[in-house]
Amino acid sequence: MMAGASGGFHAAKRCVLLSRNSLLRSKCHQRLRVLERWLSCSSYSLGSSYDYDLAVIGGGSGGLACAKEAAGFDKKVIVLDYVDPSPQGTKWGLGGTCVNVGCIPKKLLHHASLLRESMHDAKHYGWQVPDEVHLSWSTLIGGIQGHVKSLNWGHRVQLKDKNVEYVNGKGSFIDEHTVKVKMKDGKETQFSAANIVLATGGRPKYPDKVPGAVEYGITSDDIFSHKTPPGRSLVIGGSYVALECAGFLHGLGFPTTVMVRSICLRGFDQQMSRLVTDHMEASGIQFLWQQVPENIVKNQDSSLNVKWRSGQGQEGQGEFDTVMFAVGRQPETTQLGLDNTRIQLSAGGKVMESEEQSPVSHIHAIGDILEVATTVFTPLEYSSVGLSEELAIERYGEKHIEVYHAFYKPLEYAVSNRSAEQCYIKAVCQAEGSQRIIGLHITGPGAGEIMQGFALAVKMGATYNQLSSTVGIHPTCAEEVVKLHITKRSGLDPTVTGC
Repeated sequence: MMAGASGGFHAAKRCVLLSRNSLLRSKCHQRLRVLERWLSCSSYSLGSSYDYDLAVIGGGSGGLACAKEAAGFDKKVIVLDYVDPSPQGTKWGLGGTCVNVGCIPKKLLHHASLLRESMHDAKHYGWQVPDEVHLSWSTLIGGIQGHVKSLNWGHRVQLKDKNVEYVNGKGSFIDEHTVKVKMKDGKETQFSAANIVLATGGRPKYPDKVPGAVEYGITSDDIFSHKTPPGRSLVIGGSYVALECAGFLHGLGFPTTVMVRSICLRGFDQQMSRLVTDHMEASGIQFLWQQVPENIVKNQDSSLNVKWRSGQGQEGQGEFDTVMFAVGRQPETTQLGLDNTRIQLSAGGKVMESEEQSPVSHIHAIGDILEVATTVFTPLEYSSVGLSEELAIERYGEKHIEVYHAFYKPLEYAVSNRSAEQCYIKAVCQAEGSQRIIGLHITGPGAGEIMQGFALAVKMGATYNQLSSTVGIHPTCAEEVVKLHITKRSGLDPTVTGC
């Protein structure tokens, strides 16, 4: 038996279960600094006997980073990771949502779709590109899955190198220090741990009471390894996952429709959301606004007949080859045996108490955090850090904020004369004093790459005065951020016309 620590990760407060994988790494890095201080603390005592110092349930980015960091302090660590197949039978390897069915394959498909746009632009730059280009879906998915599997293997090697024990089994609580492990073949074992971290993440939801949804619909758990070309695609939902997937499906040449119940990108700045969807509609993606699915029926030719209705009761229908649901995610907490602990779940299934921490001092959860930089990888990327304009007004009052903004045209668009109507930047600032920047938003090519540096500036308390005194790197899209000088309050045309 291995001696473990009394107490626990006391500083691992304000944790919630993972619900948005694109924000995980920022949370992870913050928690690792806390973990490092705790593990290296001289008060870390060997007061009780357990099989492991730390057990991590969940093998995603947060869980793996936590396990490896703890092992670096010569602690005995075990990681449990098991993926229940999706309703369509999709499974994957070690690495969690980000590696397998999230950030990594999504960005690669996004890039593949941009290549098609680039081939169109290439003609204007003198390249003799044929008018008709064709996609091999099997080659594309094969290449992406090959990379994903290399990452799966790499994570296993890293755990082995750190002497972290990895078990491909499902963990649940017997009591607050004892974990039962159920293997794929049904065999069960158990162990004890001084400290336990829950990093189980979340899985896509299906809508309630929509006949045929689970039987015939797929989610983001399935699209990245879909064996056949998606064909005519219907994406249901207005989340960032929905818009990203609709964007790359259309960009790859598949007719794509998006069905939205209310608004898109809830929780994001809504002016920016409208720019994103305006660009998507202008590119040929059809949006069914204020519609909800009624049922899905499979036809004899294997196509899917979808019926929907509006809030006013009007009905419609269409034929599709693929129907994908992106209507939100739910935490993977229902099978953790938390009823054998003092942990109570929120209505949304998250591990929360006061300040979003577990009420059991040695059981912790790793999840996402608010107001960090993020990017939506739609055809026209949208990246932001800090507050939306709506939230800034709600928090500070409209008269206490100043919004500087500009429409701009990327130089790359000039020769091909590509439309730049939705390329836009705004800085949401406090109106008083040196005007601290409390939100920064950009739509345009490479928005995510641009935002990374500015995110540090915003985090460090950058002001509008500092931003406007920074020399822009010419000719880049990023330089437009430091050239903002028109306020919304002025009512002047914010279109950039020159230096």
